[in-house]
Amino acid sequence: MRALIIGGTRNLGPSIVAALIECGHQVSVFNRGQTADNLPPQVERLRGDRTVPGQLAAAVGPRTFDLVVDTTLYNGSEALDALKLFSGRVGRYIFLSTGQVYLVREAVNRPYREEDYPGPLLPRPPDSEESDVRNWLYGIEKREVEDAMELAWTNARFPFTSLRLPMVHSLRDHYDRIYGYFLRVQDGGPILLPSEPGALCRHVWSEDVVRAILLLAGSSRGLGVAYNIGQDEGVRLEQFLDLLAKFIERPLKLTYVPRAVLDQAKLLPDCSPFSGRWMSQLDNAKSKRELGIKYTPLEVYLGKLVTSFQSAAKRQIPGYRRRQQELALARDLG
Repeated sequence: MRALIIGGTRNLGPSIVAALIECGHQVSVFNRGQTADNLPPQVERLRGDRTVPGQLAAAVGPRTFDLVVDTTLYNGSEALDALKLFSGRVGRYIFLSTGQVYLVREAVNRPYREEDYPGPLLPRPPDSEESDVRNWLYGIEKREVEDAMELAWTNARFPFTSLRLPMVHSLRDHYDRIYGYFLRVQDGGPILLPSEPGALCRHVWSEDVVRAILLLAGSSRGLGVAYNIGQDEGVRLEQFLDLLAKFIERPLKLTYVPRAVLDQAKLLPDCSPFSGRWMSQLDNAKSKRELGIKYTPLEVYLGKLVTSFQSAAKRQIPGYRRRQQELALARDLG
């Protein structure tokens, strides 16, 4: 099988490439070439920036593919370009979408199911709420992609499948979200959390996303269909952090602070990336039923991450750069 990965060098990409090669497939990747990687030498590298008209088409040339996995498709314009380029030239097109397509819907309850997708959308937040506008646009524009793909399936049977993902955790997470919590537990100081309860953490391990892709790659299942991909457990953030602290064998210290205070100090999301208002919680029953996928328990993958963190040299990450300000605020609050 000949496969193309669009993206391929961050969080999920290298694992997708490795899994396809292990299955004996011929793999090409398309990206800008700006992120260092350790992809195997047999991977064909196609260079370009999809946001520049014509560069993706020029890089792909006359090639055809049995499988395309698109990890960097973000808006309707890019979707229309991809549909024009790959129509009649791909056996299956797997698009990585997001649970935020539900967060811009009105009046839907967690955990979100695939059938919650249709319906009225939330209005654009005020421009003064920069984070809310950014997250709202992300969900709206991902819906533009899904809607374009659905229309192409209806009209011309374009063979897409959409995988809607929550937060994805891996050893390559370039946001270092769990690693940021790890450093805070390890340094012995308190983790600052917003006072009001947040959404349950129901994320996904990267290997489970790769497994879903492999299940789809060699079959005709799921054409023209969207699937929620996510772990079974939904846990409170405190439960997640308590489990993390047990793996590290350090006491867990928490300080609750009004969200407005954390926002004013510009400490969110760094001090607690899982406390955001735009965090989806997905019902995975359809993917388990139709694809037969089994999800890695939180305790298993969190243990793997902690073992990796502990065996490597400590890294400086942007999300930890204002730790001293966090500790000072905790002291001020007593």
